[in-house]
Amino acid sequence: MFTGIIEEVGQITDVDDSREFRTIRVKAAKVMNDLVPGSSIAVNGVCLTVRWSTEDTFTAELSSETLDRTTLKDLAKGALLNLERPMRADSRFGGHIVQGHVDNTGRIRQFIREGDSWDLEIEFPANAASYIVEKGSIAVDGISLTIAALRNPSIFSIAIIPHTFDNTNLRAAQTGDRVNLEYDVVAKYVESLLKPYALRND
Repeated sequence: MFTGIIEEVGQITDVDDSREFRTIRVKAAKVMNDLVPGSSIAVNGVCLTVRWSTEDTFTAELSSETLDRTTLKDLAKGALLNLERPMRADSRFGGHIVQGHVDNTGRIRQFIREGDSWDLEIEFPANAASYIVEKGSIAVDGISLTIAALRNPSIFSIAIIPHTFDNTNLRAAQTGDRVNLEYDVVAKYVESLLKPYALRND
C-alpha cells in the first residue's frame, strides 16, 4: 500500500522493447536506499516490481496489461517519474490509501498559474463520475490530491501548491498529457456494499 506522498522524481534512462515485456530503467537516489530485486515501487502511481537494481538505477518490466491500462506506454527516455516506496507500518499516513492499481487514464485540459498556485484541470471518463466528488481524494500519477471543484460532469480541477509542483513530475506537465487516475478505494468499497440494495429497490 502507498499513500500518494511522492518521495522522489526519477528519470527514465532506457526503454527496452526487445523482450516479451517492456523494460524501463529508472535513475533515482533517495528510493534506492533499500530497493532490491523483488521490491515494490509505485511509478507514476503504478505498482511495479523491481527486476534489477544498482546504486542509482533500477529496472522494472511492464506487461501488456500495464501498458494498455496506464500511461506508462507513452513514456520515453528522459521522462520524469513520480516514485514512492510502499508505506511502512511504523510511518505517518500523510496522504490517502493508494493501492497502485490505476483505474483509468485522464487528460490534462488546462494547467495554469493562478497567483501562488496552479489550477490543474483533468478530463476523466464518464464511468468514473460516481467516484469524483468535491473535496474528495484522488491519485493523479500517484500523487495524493484533493479535488477542488467539478467544472462539468467530466472535468475536475485541483489546486496545486508550489511544494507539489516542485517535487513531482507536474513541473513538466503540459496541456494534453495523459495521467494515471486511481480513485478512492473507500468510495469503491462503499459502492460495492450498496449495490445489492440499489438493485432491490429497482
